[in-house]
Amino acid sequence: MGECLRRAFPCLGSLWDRIFKDKEAAPHQEGGSTKEAGEQASGYATVESPPSAVTESAIYTALWSFESRHEQELSFEEGDLFHVLNRSGDWWTAQRIDRTGRVLDTGIVPFNYLTQTESLHVQPWYYGKMSRYEAQSHLSGPENEEGAFLIRQSEKDHIGYVLSVKSSSSVKHFKIYEENESRFYVESQHKFNSLLDLVKYYSNNRLNNISQLGNPCKRRKPAIQDLSHFTVSEWVLPKAEFTLEEALGRGCFADVYKGRWKNQIGVAIKILKNDSDISHKEFYREVHFLKSLRHRHLLSLFAVCTESTPYYIITELMSKGSLLQFLRGDDGQRLDISSLVDMAAQVADGMSYLEQRNSIHRDLAARNVLVAEDYICKVADFGLARIIKDPFYVSEEKKIPYKWCAPEALGYGRFSIKSDVWSFGVLLYEIITRGGNPYPGLDNTEIHEKISRGYRMPRPLKCPMSLYEIMMKCWSFEPEDRPEFKTLRTQLDGGLYEAT
Repeated sequence: MGECLRRAFPCLGSLWDRIFKDKEAAPHQEGGSTKEAGEQASGYATVESPPSAVTESAIYTALWSFESRHEQELSFEEGDLFHVLNRSGDWWTAQRIDRTGRVLDTGIVPFNYLTQTESLHVQPWYYGKMSRYEAQSHLSGPENEEGAFLIRQSEKDHIGYVLSVKSSSSVKHFKIYEENESRFYVESQHKFNSLLDLVKYYSNNRLNNISQLGNPCKRRKPAIQDLSHFTVSEWVLPKAEFTLEEALGRGCFADVYKGRWKNQIGVAIKILKNDSDISHKEFYREVHFLKSLRHRHLLSLFAVCTESTPYYIITELMSKGSLLQFLRGDDGQRLDISSLVDMAAQVADGMSYLEQRNSIHRDLAARNVLVAEDYICKVADFGLARIIKDPFYVSEEKKIPYKWCAPEALGYGRFSIKSDVWSFGVLLYEIITRGGNPYPGLDNTEIHEKISRGYRMPRPLKCPMSLYEIMMKCWSFEPEDRPEFKTLRTQLDGGLYEAT
């Protein structure tokens, strides 16, 4: 390992010398308990004084700068080096070190701002797991010139690595084939020992019908899943810490505002309207559970404010608004079928995670899916629907979302993950029609009666038959005949060939 690191990163020679000398001279000691990345932290203790020497060979590099939000957190700059002491959840305890291995300071850092120095992620053109549409949104930005490129790992398991390149007014995608996991190629006549060699070659030679590769795509900072490391466990915050800005939307159950936490972090603030109908004990229990849910395609719940009514629910800010608004806007109208299916697959991925955690949504629709600046779709309003919305539905029957409800939910109040699957079929209709209204021309009474007699919406114009067949399967009358979200995600991922 030592010789491999020295060959890969000769500029850090003195650091490797110190690390491996320490490893040989003394048994391994680590300043604190170590958990694997992804394991949920229950809280954070005060940071202790760091050990005097680095004793772990894995050195991490900061991909972006970060400004601390709490006294225990570290501020740092892009390119800073770290030795990680505790890989616990989304916030790690780490030592910032110089290039000789000397410890400069210790504190808590967001894990997704760091990457192992010897890993592929340190390359400016490697973006890790990323969808086709997300790659297009990154490369299409005005900051990227002709020939800008990135290499990503497709979210579709059977695809593998993909080279995405900005060419003229579009983005082209090339599947990178692997031969015996040691040779990489786009064109069979040109094979390489590494992705780095492949990039170097096409930086000086044409690839099919495009010119040579230009500069790597400009990176965007990733979203942080919490306001700070402190709010992972301390998520009931005073309203005084939040500032309301412009209104983002108004609904039956809540009004949503853009806001800021401590005049520093942009957030979405949902102000509930029907607090008097909420069971406070159930509300806290449900929020505690929802805080533990972390997934790329679920909206992150940051905090709640409950010292007085109305209650505030604080979530991450999604700049593109609801999927319904997005689909009906200029961006949505320009989407091709592949991009639409990609967005549907993202929703299925988030719902598959809820399915695994035995959680249900109860109000899945395009209006309750949000779109980020980088076109990532995230399911919102999950979990709390039963507590916040059901009392309102009982008292205001006309507000029940008939068009998205499964027959057993409408007729008997039986909600399950399978009734969410029915709703997902309707959401597919919304997506493929770019925000079309389900069951056009029918009122709520007609919808319920016709569905009970076997009526299903006809195939929308230009909807692929394979996608309509998925919709019809979601609309099976018996819940047990509907597919799982895990299956839906796989079908949507595998239905289209991506790298073209």
